[in-house]
Amino acid sequence: MYFQRDILEKKMNNAGTKNSPFLFGIDFEMNEGFFITDPLSQSDILFDVNGIGNSNEVTSHYTKKLSYYNLEIFPEELTVYKKRFKRVIKGIKRGDNYLTNLTIETPVKTTLSLKEIFNLSKSTYKLLVPDRFVCFSPECFIKITDGKIYTFPMKGTIDASIPDAEKIVINDEKETTEHNTIVDLLRNDLSKVANNVRVNRFRYTDVVKTNKGSLIHVSSEIEGTLPSKYQSDIGTILFKLLPAGSVSGAPKESTLRTIIEAEKKPRGYFTGVAGYFDGTNLDSFVLIRFIEQNEKGLVFHSGGGITSKSDVNKEYLESLQKVYLPF
Repeated sequence: MYFQRDILEKKMNNAGTKNSPFLFGIDFEMNEGFFITDPLSQSDILFDVNGIGNSNEVTSHYTKKLSYYNLEIFPEELTVYKKRFKRVIKGIKRGDNYLTNLTIETPVKTTLSLKEIFNLSKSTYKLLVPDRFVCFSPECFIKITDGKIYTFPMKGTIDASIPDAEKIVINDEKETTEHNTIVDLLRNDLSKVANNVRVNRFRYTDVVKTNKGSLIHVSSEIEGTLPSKYQSDIGTILFKLLPAGSVSGAPKESTLRTIIEAEKKPRGYFTGVAGYFDGTNLDSFVLIRFIEQNEKGLVFHSGGGITSKSDVNKEYLESLQKVYLPF
């Protein structure tokens, strides 16, 4: 079920050639991935991709838990975050990069199991790898439909309860710069695998409900046209686009070096990608809104984009704002 990059890419390409459905996941460093054929008939890994999946187990057992569950978070001190933030800013000032996604780990405690979180979550994309992690992501990586490829970079988050929240986030100079950079990066990325790449929608907003209230996210839509025999190269296409620009930065190569220096450890599946191929079309997502289970307990991974205009206090609070359950 778990494979190294070269084998995983070949398995995807072969399945695409044969129009065979599969479920996949790839870690951020592209060292490991999983590949499952006929995914709707198995229960080793649970998933829901835009309403298509192998679990509909929302019973009274789960819904009753909503009335009395709790979620405690134990965030790192701002002083700890500042050290990594300063390393990122140093790279930006030196010209190594102009946008870097910086992530943090927040230990959490909850009365819910990973499976209960998966089943209760209201999210476009959900994934449960038992005893490893649960993900309830709002962010698409790429979609492939009828020979067209789409990506939907998401950059810009604000508490929806703030008066004029949508206007504030749309007009924010730092958020605008960050979003423009990611749109440009992903437009260039799609140009590696597709023709006639264009931005269809620029900086539109969506609302996501959480246990803390609602958040507004800002996204764009980019489209390209794939070659006629793209299905036989579907794995190759995916790996050419990785890692996802929205959770790495620009330019990618130097930004990845900065991330290693600042974060000090591999991310693993957090900020990797996963998805479902139905035999014809592909829908995939970025592995964010991510709770990992390790020997010490549960860790919620989150983060945000850092630019030269970033304020350390605001970035720290935004990373913690993303520590939530989507119900």
